[in-house]
Amino acid sequence: MLIAEGRVRVGGKVVRDAALRVDLNRDSIVVDGAPVVAERKVYVMLNKPRGLVTTRDDPQQRDTVYACLEGLDLPFVSPVGRLDKASEGLLLMTNDTQFANRLMDPAAHLPKTYHVQVGTVPDEAMLETLRAGVNVDGETLTANSIMLLRSGGRTAWLEIVLDEGRNRHIRRLLATQGIEVKRLIRIAIGRLPLGNLAKGAARHLTIEELALLGS
Repeated sequence: MLIAEGRVRVGGKVVRDAALRVDLNRDSIVVDGAPVVAERKVYVMLNKPRGLVTTRDDPQQRDTVYACLEGLDLPFVSPVGRLDKASEGLLLMTNDTQFANRLMDPAAHLPKTYHVQVGTVPDEAMLETLRAGVNVDGETLTANSIMLLRSGGRTAWLEIVLDEGRNRHIRRLLATQGIEVKRLIRIAIGRLPLGNLAKGAARHLTIEELALLGS
């Protein structure tokens, strides 16, 4: 509507073509005489608690990860990938779509590291089966690495590294061996660790942390 009415100027000229491509680093854009300023880019990490869904609005009125951002002065940001409701740990949020798309691109093979508490103590044969990859409903589920961190009694902790993020990937993979997931915590994305960020807390990434993600 604004464009059709001739209220938008690009590089000092009125434009009426909504499909016109512009270079935000080169072209000045003015609407009704006021310059359009690019929104500041923000990069946030949060420690997602269990029980929150990774979405802005939930039809079932469940609590969302946006509750962790209350009190922060932020433009609208979106999650970079997902953690399901029962999962915890490192989640990135940003308004930089190019940054998000680069991290989520399957071709990037960006590793994500999880610590997983399971309701059994898997033996080495079971772990080797999982490492080799398992077919689930015509889909082959694999992991970059799976190692036993520690065990005690009837439970154990595994470290699992993935470079892809299929729906409920780890839970489905472990279920093929009858392994129940009790807790699933993402502790790192690429070389960026969750560190000691408190559960439910969120903060801006530092320049050094962005560098760890290749930015």
